[in-house]
Parts: sequence; C-alpha cells; structure tokens
Amino acid sequence: MYVKGLLGYLPANILQGLVGFASLTVFTRLLSPEDYGHYALALGITTLAQTLFFTWIEAAMARFYPAEARDDIQAPALYGTLYRLVIAVFIGFAALSALGLWLWPGNGPFKMAIGISLGCVIFRTLVKMVQEQRKSEGRVGAASMIDMVQTAGGFALGALCAWQGLGGAAPILGGGIIALATLPFIVREDWGRAARGPFDAARAKAYLQYGLPVSASLILTLGLYTVDRFLIAHYLNAAEAGAYHAGFSLASRILDVLFIWFGAAGGPAMVHALETGGVSGLRDNARQQLRLMAFVLFPAVAGLIMVAPELSTLLIGEALRAEALSVTPLIAIGAVLSGLNTYYFLQAFTLAKKTRLLVIAMAVPAVSNIALNVILIQTMGLVGAAWASALSFGLGIAASWLLGRKALPLPVPMLDLAKTAACAGIMMAVLFVLPRTGAGIADLIIRAVTGVAIYGALAWLLNLNTVRDIVTQRLMKRAAA
Repeated sequence: MYVKGLLGYLPANILQGLVGFASLTVFTRLLSPEDYGHYALALGITTLAQTLFFTWIEAAMARFYPAEARDDIQAPALYGTLYRLVIAVFIGFAALSALGLWLWPGNGPFKMAIGISLGCVIFRTLVKMVQEQRKSEGRVGAASMIDMVQTAGGFALGALCAWQGLGGAAPILGGGIIALATLPFIVREDWGRAARGPFDAARAKAYLQYGLPVSASLILTLGLYTVDRFLIAHYLNAAEAGAYHAGFSLASRILDVLFIWFGAAGGPAMVHALETGGVSGLRDNARQQLRLMAFVLFPAVAGLIMVAPELSTLLIGEALRAEALSVTPLIAIGAVLSGLNTYYFLQAFTLAKKTRLLVIAMAVPAVSNIALNVILIQTMGLVGAAWASALSFGLGIAASWLLGRKALPLPVPMLDLAKTAACAGIMMAVLFVLPRTGAGIADLIIRAVTGVAIYGALAWLLNLNTVRDIVTQRLMKRAAA
C-alpha cells in the first residue's frame, strides 16, 4: 500500500513543486513587498482558523473510516455524524468571522485579504473531507486528481486576481474559487452518504476526543510556521515579513512537497499496517518509511542549500531577494526537522489514539519558538527568526521521540540515518568548493548534476536503503527473462 501510494501521488506532488516555484516567481513580482507580507499574514490567520474549527473533523475521517468501513463500506454513521458536525461548526465559524471583521479597525488591504480568506475556508474544508476519505479508502488516483486540480487551478486563478490588482488577497482567493468550482464534481457520493446516514452522539464524542488534540497540535505547529511573521512585522515591518516568507517558501517548498508526498502515502499505510498486522507489522512499515524519507530528503536539503543563490535569482523578485536568501539555509534545516517530526514521529500518537500527547509534544517547540523569536529578532533581525525556527524544530523532534516511547514507539534506524547524513554532507563539501561560472542557470544545472552524481555513487557504494541490492535483483530478473 505504501509503495502504491508513493507512485500514485507522485504526479500530484511533482505538480505541487512546479506550481510552488511558479507561485514564488509570479507573486513576488506581481505583488509589492508589503502586499506579499499581507498575503503571508492573511494566510497564517486563515490557516489557523481552518485548523481550529475544522481539521479535527477531517482527522476523524482519515483515522476512523478504515475501521468503520470494514463492516459497511458506506460507513453511514460516520458520514452522517461528521457532515452534520461540519454544518454546525460552520454556523459558529461564520458568525465569529463576521463579528471579528466588523470589530477590526479600518478598511485597508490587509482587512480585505483576511475577509476574503476566511470566506474561502468552508470550500477548502469540504474538498479536504472528500480527499481524506479517498486516501483512507486507498483510492489514490481520485485523491491525487483532486489535489492536482486544486493546485493548478488555484495558482492560475490567484495569478489572475493578482494581475487584476487584488493585492495580498489574490493567491488565497484563487484557491477558494477553484475549491468552490470543484465541489459539484466530487461531493455527490459523499453528500449522499451523509444524507442517508444518522447522527450518532456517541461517535461524535469519540471523534471529538480524538480530533481536538490533533487540531490543537496542528495549531501549535502553525504557530511554529506563522508566529515569526507576525513578530517580524511587529518588531520590523510588513515588508520584512514578506521577505522572510519568500525565503521560507524558497527553502521549504521542495521539502514540503516531498514530505506531503511521503505523508499522503505513509499515513494511510501505517494505519493499514497497524490494523492488519499489529504492532510488529507497523514497525516494519515505519522503519521502511523513515529509511526512504532520509534517503531522499537528506540530500534534498543539502542540495537546496548549495544551489540557493541560483534559485533565488531565478525565482524571487529583486526587491525581496537578498534578505530572503540570507535565511534560506537555516530555514531549510528547520524544514527537514519539522517534516520528519510531523510525518513520522508524531504519527505515534495518532496511531495509538493518544492524541492528547500530541499537544504536549508540540507545546515544547511552539513555546520555545516564540521565546527565541522575541529574543533573536530584536538582536539579529531576519536571521534571528531563522535561527529560532531551526532550534525550535530540533527541540520538537526530541520531545516527540521521548513522548512517543510512552505511546507507541516507532523504530529509529540510527546507523542508516547516520550513513545517509554523511553521504549528504560529503556531497555538500564537494559542491562548496566547486567554482561558479557566474551564469545562473548553467551553475544550477552543473551543481545539481554534480550533486546527484556524487550522492548516487556514495549511495551505491554504501548500499544505502538497499539500493544496490534492489537494482541488482531487478537486473538479474531481466537477464533471466
């Protein structure tokens, strides 16, 4: 199931990567530094709101559907309960959003960006509900297609809105419009099940007890990703927040796409392994996942750091480029630590259904991130915020690993991870001394090809992730055929 998911979600994640870079290129040029800062802040606020109100329902769909569908693939009580919860929560969310906007002083572009973004939340939530069910059922093609439509359509419409002068609201508005346009084509099956299914108060309580800690932990995660923008805007200004967001996007885009790819396949695969093979089956599956993640992600972050100057020239507008590049290496390190925590170590709590421990695990990096940002931004500027991010994500992994041992210990193959990290480090050392020609695209290609060749040779020599054994076996099978 894991390998099938990786292959099935690959096109969607390649598209996400391409659109991510295109978004960085387009929006840092169509939007002013201040508007780009407003976009970053509005995105943080609305993502926080969606997570607070709706993510616990999405999480319940992902975790409970596989078990309830064993008795009835329609899972009527689950559907009837979850979708009625969506309606009830949305009523409260809409009322609070309207009140908050009414009380918000002034009528500037930032308020408009937030208002439009909040209005799009329900459409994105309904799409996400459908997508989580498709993933849980193993319908990789359907889930991947939904993701691809949202990604490409949201970017195209967002760019059009930005070109029309809608400022910081444009990128988020594009995503909301494409979600609304997609709904009629994907929800008939789900809404039909919800209409036929009854509301079950006992199930609602179980979903709430499971999902609320998940949402709380994700809110803390979002705090790690967004509070620095607000603190930068407070201590510095909105334009500096925009520059930091541009650097963050450059550093984390590839890594985020890779982690989302692994997570889309890995999360359902871990649930399936635990439900069918018990703890021993889960540990085998988890060990395979962590080795593969390290095999791909360690060289990815190393290579990203070494080609960041070339990428920034190609992708980031000149007004934001220099400051964005100054924070890229530290943000890249923080991004890989954050991804490993989210998509591997924190899975122990959701698999064991001990989601309250998620809150404790995420409180450690969240609190430390705020404290470090307050101290370091005032003394080191944007670089201080990047240091705060990397250090807090490192503390997060340590906390999750220690607490996870009390919930459902997941294996950590230290020797394999150390060998993979060493190979990535050697690749970085070679690229560091490799001279640059001064031609941006040429340097990017040369350094990328050189890095892949070095890491590939080392991986083959040390048989990382049994890559040599796998290739040899396949060649022998072909020769025998």
